[in-house]
Amino acid sequence: MTISHSWNLSPKAAREIQEELRALVVQRDIGPAVPALVAGIDIGFEQAGQVTRAAAVVLTYPELEVVEEAIARRKTRFPYVPGLLSFRECPAALAALDRLTRRPDILVCDGQGYAHPRRFGLACHLGVITDIPSIGVAKSRLIGAHEPVPDEKGAWVPLLDGEEVLGAVLRTRVGVKPVYVSVGHKITLSRAIDLVLGLTPRYRLPETTRRAHRLASG
Repeated sequence: MTISHSWNLSPKAAREIQEELRALVVQRDIGPAVPALVAGIDIGFEQAGQVTRAAAVVLTYPELEVVEEAIARRKTRFPYVPGLLSFRECPAALAALDRLTRRPDILVCDGQGYAHPRRFGLACHLGVITDIPSIGVAKSRLIGAHEPVPDEKGAWVPLLDGEEVLGAVLRTRVGVKPVYVSVGHKITLSRAIDLVLGLTPRYRLPETTRRAHRLASG
């Protein structure tokens, strides 16, 4: 099942859609135990923000070899509103995904998933709309608190809002800042952590979104 809605809406209406669609987020593992193809999604902007440029890169897993790339540009129609960035970015991201000839088993998004004030960040939004399991891997914290992360690869601590676990603060490389991993759709947090570690053999960021970032900002 895929979901669609209008992108021509007000911030108030966008928040209402988040509240409605978050009920559709599935936090259990669905799909192959080991994905064959993993896609990274990243967003950039051109012409002083007037054009949204989205890049999708598909890699084999666990080899991490690039098999396909796609770029899409769309006029930016939604304003920059913290907590509503998916409404600004999703139209171009969906267009880039539509240009792929192979459907990935997992989407890895440069942004938040469940670790969001309304528990519906970009990774949740794209996952619910496309019905593809998805993970949010953000470079910075949007919400929640956490203890210090031990400085060893693979170490992580929970990202908490009170007693609720929003995601994981994961060390992907010794001596660099951790990343913020959260469920997008059709995946558990534990599996998301394992996959992100499998996608970060050398660098801080997953190879999926690292490569997509170069295309989106190129």
